[in-house]
Amino acid sequence: MKPVLTEAARADVATATPAATESPRLSHATREKENRLVAWLAERRSVILGFSGGVDSAYLATVATETLGPSRFLAVIGRSPSYPDAQWDAARSLAAQFDIPVLEVNTHEMLDANYVANPSNRCYFCKTELWSVLRTVARERGFETVIDGTNADDLGDWRPGLKAAREHDVSSPLADLGFTKDDIRQLSRERGLPTWSQPSSPCLSSRLPYGSAVTIERLRQIERAEAALRALGVEGDLRVRHHGDLARIEISSGQLDTWLVPQKLRALTDAVRQCGFARVSLDLRGFRSGSLNVIGVAAGA
Repeated sequence: MKPVLTEAARADVATATPAATESPRLSHATREKENRLVAWLAERRSVILGFSGGVDSAYLATVATETLGPSRFLAVIGRSPSYPDAQWDAARSLAAQFDIPVLEVNTHEMLDANYVANPSNRCYFCKTELWSVLRTVARERGFETVIDGTNADDLGDWRPGLKAAREHDVSSPLADLGFTKDDIRQLSRERGLPTWSQPSSPCLSSRLPYGSAVTIERLRQIERAEAALRALGVEGDLRVRHHGDLARIEISSGQLDTWLVPQKLRALTDAVRQCGFARVSLDLRGFRSGSLNVIGVAAGA
């Protein structure tokens, strides 16, 4: 399917660097996956998507909007303290740019003592709340199918939230049809989606070691610290891991040499200290997705 770009998207492409506009040629297998996704969506009477604005849900939302139209499709954003404001802004901007119908709802996982205790299956309690709310929206508005943006690569990781999705009869078409993260990035790039190169960004609670209570104050501290580092120019993958009074910073390994220069390292640590951390460490192993699954409650590397 040939992507339809808005005027804003055309302007972005027209002013982009050559490296950003020269998309690699898509394989037949990748294109066929999108054809199967379109067919899968077309078979549904109506669809609601849990929409975070990340790489996966952004791609899925644009395909669903094209396939079903605004009367049969709705992207729902769940707002809570663990959802960064910057990500919300990006999700709203993308929805406006690509005419994606959006509804915002509040979720209340912070009222669940199981979630706040931050066990290793914390995501199960978060997603239980999210899908309960979306199921209510679907029932009240007459939508038949609820979907998420889980992809095939996600199935090999520790994701207790998938259990909650199954319990609430939430479908994962990207995973079921074999879409990898790379497939989604390539197809998003061809469509002109700004999310095609966006780093993955799970909820702010994922920066807290298991067993460390999830509080609004800690989530806001993490959010401020990561925003401060972005303002300094840190690009790509970034996490500020919260270990009490210690902030452990993970950045892309390719950027480590840049930030290990004394002046830049001082600026980096000062910015994080101003967010309320007494101590700051830069993890020399670089960013590692799910590193807290390994480190657990240890106080930093």
